[in-house]
Amino acid sequence: MSQKEPQIIRNKQEMRNWSRSMRAQNKTIGLVPTMGYLHQGHLSLITEAQKHTQLTVVSIYINPGQFTINEDLSTYPSDFQGDINKLKSLPNGVDVVFNPQNLYDYGVETGELGVGNEGGVVCCLEGAGHETWVRVEKLEKGMCGKSRPVFFRGVATVVAKLFNIVEPDVAVFGKKDYQQWRVIRRMVRDLDFAVKVIGSELKREEDGLAMSSRNVHLSQQEREQALSISRALFEAKSAAKKGNSNCSKLRRSVIESIEAAGGKIDYVEIVDQESLETVEEIKDGVVVCVAAWFGKVRLIDNIEIDAS
Repeated sequence: MSQKEPQIIRNKQEMRNWSRSMRAQNKTIGLVPTMGYLHQGHLSLITEAQKHTQLTVVSIYINPGQFTINEDLSTYPSDFQGDINKLKSLPNGVDVVFNPQNLYDYGVETGELGVGNEGGVVCCLEGAGHETWVRVEKLEKGMCGKSRPVFFRGVATVVAKLFNIVEPDVAVFGKKDYQQWRVIRRMVRDLDFAVKVIGSELKREEDGLAMSSRNVHLSQQEREQALSISRALFEAKSAAKKGNSNCSKLRRSVIESIEAAGGKIDYVEIVDQESLETVEEIKDGVVVCVAAWFGKVRLIDNIEIDAS
């Protein structure tokens, strides 16, 4: 146990100054963006980042821009000191925790966020605050983008800002948020960010449930029911490996398994790993992506299937 105390930086310019001073010493920097309430999945991202760079920055920032007014921003779990303790427990610790208080000025003086025409958290005062958003127009439309139309706009914009402030050489994202990972990779390619984006493999609890900060909101019964997601995904992969390449049949089997356990489907899609376009038959690499509700908790999961 390292117990290495990370430097905590909350000011954007101070963060940029730190990064540039390290670069002047020819040090490489890895960034792991998080919204806090860290679990083993997050820690695995940090361990991955440390394989590629000499210094590691972990950002902890709950991003209002990716929530609509009806979503769980107000109830999103937070435990900053607990997060620091977990980071200190890593064998190599981390060098900096970047914990900005606000990365996007919504122009709201009352402290309450307004809602725009698309349902997103936006400025409610004419001409006030920030107004620039980053969109990855094609990749953001499907899956999570259908039910959360401003989610990826909020993610891409804040990640772009983090890249501009921290100026990392490498950034690591978890493949659990598969569409998000692909959106960020495409943004980096299209806008010529000098950042290598690495996708780290999805981490699961011992019983198979994908690790998520939202799991804490599941009741015991809901948590047991939610295991139907990973079971259905592994069954679909097994069926595909045995020769069932019909995506409609595989998709239906996943839906039926989750609904039989009491889940409410947001989407089940089988898409190309790169383009995220729907496919009818498994010929090349695909990924089966799921979003489902158990009680008031929306869970996502996925599994990659490579054509054999």
